[in-house]
Amino acid sequence: MSSQSQETLGQFFLERVAQRGDTVALREKDFGIWQTVTWNQYLEQVKHFALGLHALGFQRGQHLAILSENCRQWLYAELAAICLGGVSLGVYPTSPYPEVHYVVKHSDSVFVLCEDQEQTDKILEVIDDLPLIKKIIVKDMKGLRHYPQDHIISFEQVQELGREVEAKDPELFYAEVAKCRPDDVCIMVYTSGTTGKPKGAMLNHRNLVATSRATAEAIGATSEDSVVSYLPLCHVAEKIFSLFLPMYLGYTVNFAEGLATIQSDLREIGPTVFLGVPRIWEKLQSSITINIQDSGRFKQWLFKRLLALGYRRSEKRLAGRRLNLGDRLAWWAAYWLMMRALQNFVGLSRVRFCFSAAAPISPDVLRFFHALGIRVKEGYGMTETTGLSFIHPGDDIVLGTVGTAISCIDFTIAEDGELLKRGPAVFVGYYKNQAATEEALAGGWLHTGDVAEVGDDGHLRIVDRKKDLIITSGGKNIAPSEIENALKVSPYIKEAIVIGDGRKFLSALIQIDFDNVGKWATDRRIAYTNFKNLSQQPEVFELIKKEVDRVNDQFARVENVRKFLLLTKELDHDDDEMTATMKVRRANINQKFAAEIESIYS
Repeated sequence: MSSQSQETLGQFFLERVAQRGDTVALREKDFGIWQTVTWNQYLEQVKHFALGLHALGFQRGQHLAILSENCRQWLYAELAAICLGGVSLGVYPTSPYPEVHYVVKHSDSVFVLCEDQEQTDKILEVIDDLPLIKKIIVKDMKGLRHYPQDHIISFEQVQELGREVEAKDPELFYAEVAKCRPDDVCIMVYTSGTTGKPKGAMLNHRNLVATSRATAEAIGATSEDSVVSYLPLCHVAEKIFSLFLPMYLGYTVNFAEGLATIQSDLREIGPTVFLGVPRIWEKLQSSITINIQDSGRFKQWLFKRLLALGYRRSEKRLAGRRLNLGDRLAWWAAYWLMMRALQNFVGLSRVRFCFSAAAPISPDVLRFFHALGIRVKEGYGMTETTGLSFIHPGDDIVLGTVGTAISCIDFTIAEDGELLKRGPAVFVGYYKNQAATEEALAGGWLHTGDVAEVGDDGHLRIVDRKKDLIITSGGKNIAPSEIENALKVSPYIKEAIVIGDGRKFLSALIQIDFDNVGKWATDRRIAYTNFKNLSQQPEVFELIKKEVDRVNDQFARVENVRKFLLLTKELDHDDDEMTATMKVRRANINQKFAAEIESIYS
């Protein structure tokens, strides 16, 4: 490799291929059978797709949009565009067509890769307003036989074009990789758009290399690790583990069949490194809790006793106190009696490093997993710093914090409490939005929009988003996310939005977990027909009231949720109530449910 200043993702890729060759780079399930791709095969796939794009007129600096679930072809296309000196960007496959239209048009994409007919339809719906699009490349052509073929080409046809180019010019691909420079923008990640239209954050090779090196060092990952790819590859957190680190270290990426099957996929794959967003950890905890509730009395009694033992052991470890012989023997018995089975049940028995990121999580959820012997850490980062910025180092875990800064990040706390960051991982800027770029990078620091505190132990605690802090009519500042996360620990609560800005007291809009509450109702012979009907049952209101009371006991009186309303529908991305990453769009919620909120306070 040339000097560090010339490192690019494409160079890392060629080095990993030369180094790892016939070892497995990717695994993906097709019709129930695991298909493997070696590093040598990975290179052939990327090279042929890149050369096919080149033949179709894709030029250095141009943009390729990808509209698909996670799969091998996503990575082939992304790396191909990057190796040609282009820019790749992802569009969430769950996005409705107006959102797809906005991102593809705003990004000036000249090609778009679509997974199937459903995603292709979203582009064709607005193709007349996408004049830059040269071709829609489709991975699965099923159902597209009678579509007008002037816009459409299959993934395989692009690769076939690439093979023809390679036959004439075998060195072209490598020559294009060599032209890439560290300051070239290579990836755009569109922010989730909780407060308005998504912004295209531009990341260059230097950002990716700095983050890859610092993250690998912080988590101790090696080429022998394996990860499961299941969070959307549009998101920078998934890119770190499925793209950046594999290129830097050479470990194996396994594609889950989907979010719905993540727990069974985890059991099958047994990853050694695992990133879970809070909703996944809450779901895994809920699955254990419900499973135990359905078991016999002896098993419930045993779980309660062993979990209490697990809590005592984990509290000692978190406090840095040594475990005595009795502690170790008791844990050994607990592990073989139940904890090992529970670790297998959630698919994390082999995990060496796991953490929660992308949104705040309740420390109670983390304590639960620590009690099971799964030492989940909480991390913090953002798109504008190429992902991870803070994580608990080694055994220095302080729950309720996000740890300390990784080596490529420098930070300070502004006078108003806002966290400011700088370093080689900080992004280039927002595409076609100079005003937002200057605002974000004012004074040479990245303004995160997060209010944070540093404890005596040196660990950072994120209080909340600056714009989300609630100031009651009594002048009390309250961080709603802490209360919301405590509520979502309940297996019966899927979403909670705490309200109270300028009001005399706090209230909440609560969305029940339809599956768990439905099962609870069925077990008690409470009849219901659908989500709305279930949420309006008096018994369900009382069930949730007990959960709210339990949470209120954990907070000061002024932070108590005095009243709540059960939503009669599930919050939805299509209805503009959630982002594609399942973050609540608070402004939209306040507007859509204004009448319900007023009824709480009137």
